[in-house]
Amino acid sequence: MEYYKEIKLKDSRPCIIRSGNEEDAEGVLENFIKTHTETDNLVSYPDEIHYTAEGERDLLKNKKESPLMVELIAVVDGKIVGISGIDPLGRSYKMAHRANLGISVEKAYWGLGIGRAMTEACIECARKAGYEQLELEVVSENEGAIRLYESVGFKEFGRNPKGFRSRETGYQELISMRLEL
Repeated sequence: MEYYKEIKLKDSRPCIIRSGNEEDAEGVLENFIKTHTETDNLVSYPDEIHYTAEGERDLLKNKKESPLMVELIAVVDGKIVGISGIDPLGRSYKMAHRANLGISVEKAYWGLGIGRAMTEACIECARKAGYEQLELEVVSENEGAIRLYESVGFKEFGRNPKGFRSRETGYQELISMRLEL
């Protein structure tokens, strides 16, 4: 799915939110590894990431050509600083109305409005794809992310007290949230 939007960050710098493409593969992979190093709130650790630039190129190409998926990148000063996307939760009739949202932003760029812009872009793309419900899971201690998701309309629908097993803190509770589109 194609997407493109220019925004102004809270510090007045321009930021481009756009669909990733094959040429972005190395930068996307580098950003993915960096963000997974900087926080314990994401689904994996850097040593568990086994993607390659070639695999990332294929993924970006497939998502750009898909009417149901999108992989967005946030670019500031020519650098990829965030990644977000939507993916279907299933292809069967019973699940085809639901999509999952994922997002990560480099820590140095937190609080500038990138997370909000990327979340809103994913919501827009999910509507364009015809989904009726967008879902995500968030670590319960990640209060800033929860406030962001609630501010754009996501509602909590459940909790999993042992959703993640952190190497640093033990079990982390996950909050399941959904947005009716």
